[in-house]
Amino acid sequence: KLREFIVPHFVRRLLLTLFIAFIVVLLVTMGGGLWFYQTLRSSLPILDGVQSLPRLTASVTIDRDGLGVPTITADNWNDLTMATGFVHSQDRFFQMDLSRRKAAGELAAIFGSIALSLDKKMRTHQFRSRALQVLNTMPPQEKSTIEAYTVGVNAGLNALKAKPFEYVLLRVDPEPWRPEDSILVIHSMFLELQDDTGSYESKQGLLHDLLPPDLSSFLVPKGTSWDTPLIGDAIQMPHTPGAKTVDLRDHRFWPVRDRNDNKYTHNLPVGGSNSWAISGEHTASGDTLLANDMHLNNSVPHIWYRVSLKWKSDHGHPHRVTGVSLPGLPSVVVGSNEHVAWGFTNTHGDWSDLVVLEIEDPNTYRTPNGLKEFERTIERITVKDQADELFEIVSTIWGPVIDEDHRGRPRALIWVAHQADGVNLRTMNFNTAHTVEQLLDIANDAGIPAQNLLVVDRDGHLAWSIAGKIPWRFGFSGQRPTSWSSETRGWNGWLPLAQYPRVVDPAEGRLWSANNRHVSGKSLEIIGDEGYDIGARARQIRDDLRLLHRATPNDMLAIQLDDRALFLNRWRDLLLELLTPFALRGETRRAELQQFVLKDWDGRASVSSVGYRAVRTFRDVLANMALNPLTAPCVEVDEQCDISKSRNIEGPLWQLIQERPRHLLNPSYRTWNDQLLKAVDKTIEILMDDKNSLDEITWGTRNAVTFRHPLSQAIPFLGRWLRLDMPLKHLPGDDNMPRFQSPTASASQRMAVSPGREVEGYFHMPVGQSGHPLSPHYRDAHSAWVHGDPTPFLPGSTIHKLVLKPKLNMK
Repeated sequence: KLREFIVPHFVRRLLLTLFIAFIVVLLVTMGGGLWFYQTLRSSLPILDGVQSLPRLTASVTIDRDGLGVPTITADNWNDLTMATGFVHSQDRFFQMDLSRRKAAGELAAIFGSIALSLDKKMRTHQFRSRALQVLNTMPPQEKSTIEAYTVGVNAGLNALKAKPFEYVLLRVDPEPWRPEDSILVIHSMFLELQDDTGSYESKQGLLHDLLPPDLSSFLVPKGTSWDTPLIGDAIQMPHTPGAKTVDLRDHRFWPVRDRNDNKYTHNLPVGGSNSWAISGEHTASGDTLLANDMHLNNSVPHIWYRVSLKWKSDHGHPHRVTGVSLPGLPSVVVGSNEHVAWGFTNTHGDWSDLVVLEIEDPNTYRTPNGLKEFERTIERITVKDQADELFEIVSTIWGPVIDEDHRGRPRALIWVAHQADGVNLRTMNFNTAHTVEQLLDIANDAGIPAQNLLVVDRDGHLAWSIAGKIPWRFGFSGQRPTSWSSETRGWNGWLPLAQYPRVVDPAEGRLWSANNRHVSGKSLEIIGDEGYDIGARARQIRDDLRLLHRATPNDMLAIQLDDRALFLNRWRDLLLELLTPFALRGETRRAELQQFVLKDWDGRASVSSVGYRAVRTFRDVLANMALNPLTAPCVEVDEQCDISKSRNIEGPLWQLIQERPRHLLNPSYRTWNDQLLKAVDKTIEILMDDKNSLDEITWGTRNAVTFRHPLSQAIPFLGRWLRLDMPLKHLPGDDNMPRFQSPTASASQRMAVSPGREVEGYFHMPVGQSGHPLSPHYRDAHSAWVHGDPTPFLPGSTIHKLVLKPKLNMK
């Protein structure tokens, strides 16, 4: 009886204890969740009312429309700049912080050891000390702008009732913005848009050193029949190398076998941008018209921040500029100021060089002025929750030592981004330019990652040129790594502004740019080549433009959304030619593939198309199979030398398929037809994977587009709860057509505008204005971008109004 009494009593006490513990955990969890939610709400930006701002000289009004796009109205430029910093900070401070930290190599301080390897890579460039150098040599007006912007950023951060939610999750505090941080944001764009390792030049050097000259020039041609330059003609492909140059059938001559038949990986589309301009004689309004869509990596929050800025000059003249800004910088990147409108595409010119070092001993290297000791710097990297990490950087008079070549020779990198006079804020003067010529003069002296600039003005002019500094090389082309130990090679500062290539008011009244080669001859030598886009996208744009004679902004959007697969038409024809009755005999999967390529092909990169995906995959497979055996000696040394994924493979690949030379056939196959049919079977194998039928393998399932927040992967549960990421979307488009689209990179904005007629223009971009997941403007712009719907270029009616007043005027 005693045991019967004790056991139930013990069980009752245990159950009671567990119940109490459950209640406590529940209350703590609910309390923690409530606290976090309240903290989250407290960090929302201030949209209405009156707010004080130190160092303002007069009140500034911030009107926001239904998409959260601010129109900032101020009496002068410095007050406007402070207010711009305020709104950037309120909406996007964490994004700004990541930009400066990435460039400076300071991510481990908030993310811990997971970011240490990236920090070390970035520290090699010593961008924080370089940013201070730029700041200290900056003209007074630019420095004043940066300082005013910094005041606004820190005021915006301090005005939040709680720190941005990302810092709560990371258990760190945000550090104040410093003037040099805005320079680091420019450096971050150099990292985004240019090669910070010299990989293209290194690959060129490896091909040159290890392959016969005829073969290396064939595999990396200077141009192809797809070229669509503004100046000059297409550059013809070199002749296919003969059997005396290379013979894959001769084991003694070329002993390395193709190792890649079973190592196929998808060739992801390579990013780019589109821009074009049309003269008034070809538009419905009679005014020049500019269109631009810049292609960049997908991200949440979005890279750009829409804004319309209104202020008065020192002489009382009103100004207005509308477009996109880059959080961390005080001015509009692309847009229109009612007199001129401008857009950018990345150049893919040559803005860096690898210098092969001649080493005398471990401490010295040879220079034109004799032996010089390496400069060694110890960088201290702060690592969250761990001891600081010390990292040594070895530098030369040209730049940091970044690697060794295949012969074991160390190499230094000289890069525009490393030069103190290669980075500046001159592009802020775009805001007040009145003519094409004025804007070109500003652009040619700008310190930004070199861009193809297309610009139009309300007087009817249109032009193309390079925005950014161009190195003035002497004694070498810059296409391959080389020694600079003598006085015969090097950089002689910057190209004189008078020698910048320009195209102004072309006879046909149309200009186009799509990361392709734009110039020929001497101008091409000046700009160099770091892997231009093949030109298929540019050609489709040019041909679309030539069909327009009374163009409207809506016609511009139709071109931006043009997903016709003109580039792949001949590859579809080839695939169908291979699937003869003999090739289909007893091959049910080949027959199924043929039906999809025949009947499901609508000539577009459509979401529902199996045929498009099949043809696209077939070309990629064939590129691997046909080209990799030719570069086998290089890949043996460096696997990055796989040219099958390069931008400019179409020329050599198509020429091989057309000519089918026996001496360049992989010896694993008896005939070219055998290899081509093997490519068909490999395509089917890749497409099927674990699927039962090809009808499931649409282009949309391959082109599933993601926009992810940096923290959603680190904290998946919280990411889903806060809906940090945009919904997965299957979208049309690809890389060799105007509607560029890939799973991880997209058109970062689309716009078309005539200066002075901004009210008729359109603009849209993915995601939304705010970086705060509880804001209605976190994702509200996304739907229009996904569906290609135009939204007005100018901000709409005011929904929220915030007034910033000088602090001394506040009671």
